[in-house]
Amino acid sequence: MMKFLAVLALAFVGLLPVSVQARIITDAAGRTVSVPDKINRIVVAGPPAAVLVYVLAPEKLAGWVHAPDDAAKAYLMPSVQALPTVGRLTGKGGTISTQAVMDTKPDIILDAGTVDPTYKALADKVQVETGIPYVLIDGSFARTADTLRDVGALIGVGDRANKLADYVDSTVKDLNDKLATLPNDPRPRVYYGRGADGLETGLSGSINLEILDVVGTMNVAAAVGKGGLTKVTPQQIVGWNPDIIIADDANFAGLVKSDPQWAAIKAVKDGKVFVPPSLPFGWFDSPPGVNRLLGVRWLEKLLYPKLFRSNFTDDVKAFYKLFYQVDLTDDQVATLLKGLK
Repeated sequence: MMKFLAVLALAFVGLLPVSVQARIITDAAGRTVSVPDKINRIVVAGPPAAVLVYVLAPEKLAGWVHAPDDAAKAYLMPSVQALPTVGRLTGKGGTISTQAVMDTKPDIILDAGTVDPTYKALADKVQVETGIPYVLIDGSFARTADTLRDVGALIGVGDRANKLADYVDSTVKDLNDKLATLPNDPRPRVYYGRGADGLETGLSGSINLEILDVVGTMNVAAAVGKGGLTKVTPQQIVGWNPDIIIADDANFAGLVKSDPQWAAIKAVKDGKVFVPPSLPFGWFDSPPGVNRLLGVRWLEKLLYPKLFRSNFTDDVKAFYKLFYQVDLTDDQVATLLKGLK
């Protein structure tokens, strides 16, 4: 949890006048950061942080990391659809210069996701070069409720953050209570494939696949070891023989169903190859942010239909209304759930 201390202090040179009250916080990387008392404009370092700021305070989002396409815009508030594309600071796709960050004139830079020495070093570097406070947030699924409350307190939207966090607490409790009633049978074995060829996946401990553990399944690629994203071969997947394949890309799902080299896999023979919805953000991954909460609900229905009997259409509408602040039509829900069981 971030620690806050209100002080009257000089913030970073050129950012705040000496008379403006600031707070000293300790972020998820253990860094001490001086942030303005009031935060009205936020640049996000990567996609998970973009979703986090959007669900908490869309009016404070300075811009998108990637511009949403027309299909995604239909599932977003009108006020954010035309926000500029700022670019991203993190990952291999980093596209924004420090000067461009400064030109956006944010109160803070926010990043959410994996917290490790690489991200810490980037935060320190960008903060020194821009003079803009850079705050790192632990984006692990297990901390979702705490993350919402922490960031809500940081940016001044505590009441809304508490509503969203309460939803998280309720969802996770309901999931765990029902999973506890299952017999000790072997867990469903799942392969998650990213990209058009489906050969990028995550190892044990990867933030991109962690909701598989949350819903009581086994990530077959964990057999390779612990780590993040990695490339595998079709032969490895055949050897793992997953019960279920989740495809990030519809092209991969089509390949799996038509290419003879996948035909012997149990998931393919049983017709259990699924593509999670992805509008306006991925339900399973892409990015690994608070958007995955609905992916948990989807997996519940997919894996344990006898345990989770609520009306899923109503569940989807309620989530979009609460988190994305949009009222879905029946046609929009049908588009999201097309092809899903």
